[in-house]
Amino acid sequence: MKSVKEVSLYFALILTLLYSCQGPQSSPFDVSPAESMDPNRLSKPFPVVSIPEGADIESKTWKGIDLSPKPPLVPVSANEQKKSFVLKPGFTMEPVLSEPQIREPAAIQFDGNGRMYVLELRTYMQDLDATGELLPTSRISRWEDLDGDGVYETGIVFLDSLIFPRYVVPFGPNSILSMESNEDHVYRYTDTNLDGKADKKELFASGLGRSGNVEHQTSFLTWALDNWMYSTYNNKRIRWTSTGVIQEESGNPWGQWGVTQDSYGKLFFQDGAGGVPQGFQFPIVYGNFNVKGALKDGFRVPYSLVTLADFQPGMQEAKPDGSLSNVTGAAGNDVFRGDRLPKDLIGDYLYGEPVGRIVRRVVSENVEGLTYLQNKYISEASEFIQSTDPLFRPVDMATAPDGTLYIVDMYRGIIQEGEWTQNGSYLRTKIQQYQMDDIVGNGRIWRLSYEGMARNTQKPRMYEESAKELIRHLEHPNGWWRDMAQQTLVLSQDKSVLPDLITMAESSTNELARIHALWTLEGLGELKSNLVKKLIQDPNPKIRIQGLRAAETLYKYGEKSISEVYRTAAEDSNPDVAIQALLSAHVLKIDLVDLLIQETLKTNNSNGIQVIGSQLLEKIEEAKKASETRFEKDELALFVKGKSIYDNYCSTCHGPKGLGSPAGEGRLIAPPFSGSPRILNHPEYAVKVMLHGLSGPIDSKEYEGVMIAMNTNDDEYIASALSYIRNDFGNSGIFVTPEYVAKIRKETENRKENYSFEELMGEIPKTLIFQDNWIVDASSTALPGVGSTKDPSYAFSFKGWKTASAQEPGMWFLVQLPSPQSLTEVQFDSGKDGFPIAYTVSISQDGTSWTKVGQKNGVQGINTLNWKAQGKSTYLKIEANSMWEKQWSMKRLTLFSR
Repeated sequence: MKSVKEVSLYFALILTLLYSCQGPQSSPFDVSPAESMDPNRLSKPFPVVSIPEGADIESKTWKGIDLSPKPPLVPVSANEQKKSFVLKPGFTMEPVLSEPQIREPAAIQFDGNGRMYVLELRTYMQDLDATGELLPTSRISRWEDLDGDGVYETGIVFLDSLIFPRYVVPFGPNSILSMESNEDHVYRYTDTNLDGKADKKELFASGLGRSGNVEHQTSFLTWALDNWMYSTYNNKRIRWTSTGVIQEESGNPWGQWGVTQDSYGKLFFQDGAGGVPQGFQFPIVYGNFNVKGALKDGFRVPYSLVTLADFQPGMQEAKPDGSLSNVTGAAGNDVFRGDRLPKDLIGDYLYGEPVGRIVRRVVSENVEGLTYLQNKYISEASEFIQSTDPLFRPVDMATAPDGTLYIVDMYRGIIQEGEWTQNGSYLRTKIQQYQMDDIVGNGRIWRLSYEGMARNTQKPRMYEESAKELIRHLEHPNGWWRDMAQQTLVLSQDKSVLPDLITMAESSTNELARIHALWTLEGLGELKSNLVKKLIQDPNPKIRIQGLRAAETLYKYGEKSISEVYRTAAEDSNPDVAIQALLSAHVLKIDLVDLLIQETLKTNNSNGIQVIGSQLLEKIEEAKKASETRFEKDELALFVKGKSIYDNYCSTCHGPKGLGSPAGEGRLIAPPFSGSPRILNHPEYAVKVMLHGLSGPIDSKEYEGVMIAMNTNDDEYIASALSYIRNDFGNSGIFVTPEYVAKIRKETENRKENYSFEELMGEIPKTLIFQDNWIVDASSTALPGVGSTKDPSYAFSFKGWKTASAQEPGMWFLVQLPSPQSLTEVQFDSGKDGFPIAYTVSISQDGTSWTKVGQKNGVQGINTLNWKAQGKSTYLKIEANSMWEKQWSMKRLTLFSR
């Protein structure tokens, strides 16, 4: 008997083959979704919708609303819909993929062979109440145009049964990265047997999750020019290296749905409800800056052709004709960098405003180092792409391998999450008036072309090409080819082409090729200070800026003399270069950086220097104050002492920034700490390493150094060093106490030799990752939000679980594992006031006979209870022992076993 997942994959494959084999007369682009809808919806009388009880008809939201009966919105075929687009002269829109092959497309990405991955959010707003929004029925499909006609006719479901996935990132041959909603983990999925479906799942990185409704969670993980990956909401960035994934602190991107970059590595994050781009002044790693007037007057005014007044701000944001007066629901973005549309479009920022049914084109102006944005067509009171079809919902766009622009259109009625369509809301009445909630399960992907500029029909084959062949793509006029070639070279770690890359970086006549060659060298771990210093003196200011940015890596890995290049560059006559010098010096925290900024402010009167320099000094002061309140008093003492220990001892091998110290030929003396799962997981690992040392390969990787035993130091010394390491370098972990070190020291006092990695991993507690086949139950469960169910398994996610009523003795939470485990510890986060006053943990083999293994009083934040393993158990139960007025809550619940 086939599983549900197997049947789903089988059906999708048959459906794809069916449509790919049929003739042009049965093209899905000619089929209207209306053909499968109830025809009675078109019959009078149309719904009579009343203003909700209690609504203030004189308020700005409701005053002037028209709720007279209206004919329903009717979906049309893709070929019919394209007639509704209002485009600028010379541009055309053609569908390349549509329903029924895909449904609810929300994002696309192309891999190194030009195959298009489609993120299908199949549970998004299937009715007014977001019913089933977190069911595991979304997917990531992969599509190809095998016959070269420009239509993606051949596809397969690469990854199925997902809970509202946040993004898809192509990551080498037949491999992607993705994360589900309410999760904290990014996984790598790979098709190892080349059947087109992912069959291998590996943990890639942790610590990137966020709770909230599905519109307010992390999205669009994006590999940028600097070889780091960025996403919305996260004030950290992650990076793949040959020795593991590392992470660092970054600015707060504020974006909601969409991350893109220009040809010089500046990132744009698309805000959702705010309706405007964010983080575009400088690469977000340098922090957030407030530039007055960065969005020029009139920028927020959209020019929509749809006049239904169907947006949650209500009548207060409706123009007299009923169209949107203020951007409010932006999604998806791209800095166009292709070569098959007019050259004046290159470098312009494009984003969708699905509430207004428009795609906006934004031009930027650099004035003394600061960036200002404006709607390209504001003088015409127009937009780049408009539509008269109310169902046009542009939610993503991308420069495609063929040099054109692809636009993802969800083509649906509702484009607002269920939190804003509840009973009594303005938007709900408008949705009901036009029967918009009937129109679901569709979606189109469009190609924007230009007359006389044929798309590029050369199919990428980067995963079959040699490093020598890949280098040629760094000179390609299409930014997609340059980006993907760089990523593919870095992932391959093929260093046979180092001489060619150095030559290209030094002397190519192609500015962008030089930049990509520089960052490819950096990604291969082969960037040298002599090259960087040469580029920093280049006549081209854009090259000087890239040299300054790339030099940061050398400084982090121990070349402290690099700090002098920033002091010199701060005096550059070009304000962009001088600002970059200050940004780099600040993020690296070079010695006396505050004095450098103050001196530059005195000698350089350009507006950019004055604005950014002043804000950098404010950040330095804010950081000093924050450091004093970041931790509790006892934690701060451990952190400060640990930093001193690290700087004076550990940094020699592990690097000043926790990235490991280079040992030559791409090797490290010791493993990095930044983002290390070994450091951030159970603290027993790190304590035992410090007490007894570690030798040999670590996770199959060789290092030059050997970790010696440090058990001659006292418990506070070891606790301090580890607490600092677990809470710097972008890390955030539970502090290690001297008492815990003393406990482990006592348990291992007879050990006389270093651990090997395999031996150590065999005896420390291991995290049990929550799986779908775990059975979870509770005595009481509250509904956690719109689109959710009363599912106690949310306790294992960021969404969290809580009781439906105040705490009472005897309330319980139970987990049944699919196989017996040697359980030894439980950990959960109860936030500020959701902790149990007192709780007991019990285990059982059969769910009937229970053994109490521990009891503890709850605390704010992280709660941990551990015990000596007592054989193998299948059941674990946590019980509340006391009465309290607050509900008991848990999120990120974690079980450990030995």
